[in-house]
Amino acid sequence: MKETIINLLAFLPDWLEILLVSAIPVVELRGAIPLGILAYDMPYLQTYFLGVIGSLIPAPFILMFIPAILNWMAKTKVFGKLAQWIIRKGLKKTDKITRYKFFGLFIFVAIPLPGTGVWTGCLAASLLGMDFKQSMISVILGTMTAGLIVTLLVAGGLLLV
Repeated sequence: MKETIINLLAFLPDWLEILLVSAIPVVELRGAIPLGILAYDMPYLQTYFLGVIGSLIPAPFILMFIPAILNWMAKTKVFGKLAQWIIRKGLKKTDKITRYKFFGLFIFVAIPLPGTGVWTGCLAASLLGMDFKQSMISVILGTMTAGLIVTLLVAGGLLLV
């Protein structure tokens, strides 16, 4: 997968590649930070900030617009099933977020595991109707924490080699 991403974005400067890769759903900073450090030999701090900023780029748009987009999609024949799938996926992850609101969203985004992160966290928060400002603050803090965890894991892995 690393080669595919690198080849697809090869015409861009390395820093911009990391910024864009971290904005991609599923990959986010969990993939962008190791890519920057391991493939491009970027400094840890630079890679961390690019990963965090790139991951946060879609957050306000997801929080503000995804409910309306999914509502429109659900009404169409072409996108109806996809919209229902996205809604089910987003609501499936909401039990802890619903119970703990701000802190639950923070933890959900902060733990860098598959199925968690900015995209899914913002989707869940918007489907639950959480406050925009509180959600953004929680997602920002969670993303910064996830970035720190991933950076430390990569650095620790390199120390072991």
